[in-house]
Amino acid sequence: MKKNKVLNCVPKNSVELVKHLIVEENLKIKIVKTRKTKHGDFRVLRDGSTQITLNYTTNKYRFLITLIHELAHFRVNRKFKLRLKPHGIQWKNTFQLLMLPFLNNMIFPDEILSKLAKHLKNPTSTTDCDVELVIALSKFDKDNGTVFLFNVLDGATFQHNGSRIFKKIGKLRKRYICEEIKSKRKYLFSPISKVEKVI
Repeated sequence: MKKNKVLNCVPKNSVELVKHLIVEENLKIKIVKTRKTKHGDFRVLRDGSTQITLNYTTNKYRFLITLIHELAHFRVNRKFKLRLKPHGIQWKNTFQLLMLPFLNNMIFPDEILSKLAKHLKNPTSTTDCDVELVIALSKFDKDNGTVFLFNVLDGATFQHNGSRIFKKIGKLRKRYICEEIKSKRKYLFSPISKVEKVI
């Protein structure tokens, strides 16, 4: 584990707290290119060691939350050694306890802090399930020309993941119905899907 690489990816005022959490000898932390399906993961390797893999991001607040999320998995695995629900009560309690020292405006901007505190009352399997927190975090993402789908007008077209083109039709409960232009097939999208507008 290259500790300095991890410490360079978190907010400056969280470095000492993070150092204290990642001193575990039997824990490897890898930083990888961004994956579309997840921000990070935890796994037990064949030799019995454990590994956390984190997506590289310039958004230090998102990186820190993901790191603590995965460290909570590590702590639960070390403590219980049982097959538990990945995001069950043991993980929720551990994640809350690990995040508590970071919950201050010396580390997080107020606009993230309030949403994060609310999220931690009952944390979900991914921050991407929490629309308010995702929107707050996105304000600190590097601008890549994408927008949230909920900001696209009904009837407008957009490109998803740099490939297929869709037309936004309307809302069905919490998701949006969108039609792929080429196949005319309809798909459901999360309102916080990041898309590129097509003129």
